[in-house]
Amino acid sequence: QVQLVESGGGLVQAGESLRLSCAASGRPISTYTTAWFRQAPGKEREFVSAITRSGIGTRYADSLRGRFTISRDNAKEIVYLQMNNLKVEDSAVYYCAAASVNYAGFLQSQYPYWGQGIQVTVSS
Repeated sequence: QVQLVESGGGLVQAGESLRLSCAASGRPISTYTTAWFRQAPGKEREFVSAITRSGIGTRYADSLRGRFTISRDNAKEIVYLQMNNLKVEDSAVYYCAAASVNYAGFLQSQYPYWGQGIQVTVSS
């Protein structure tokens, strides 16, 4: 079983950038399709982006395409989420999730493994 740990969150101002990282222990993250979800206060958790094991396949929430970029470095066993031009509405707890499949799904139910989440706060 894989354990996921997110890092890189914090407090930034609107318009700034942040890069989240997701690392794994227990099993190599390179063997999992990996996704990012987020949950803002009072809202349901929503899909952000996903990337297949090889990194060739990616998927984004339509509203975030162009500002967010998912990537992975399988040599370092890390999956990244680069977030640019951050907006106040991007403030949320961001979760890394993984699945032993080779397609970039957007449903939470497709991902059995989850990290604890990391807070991203964007101030105006």
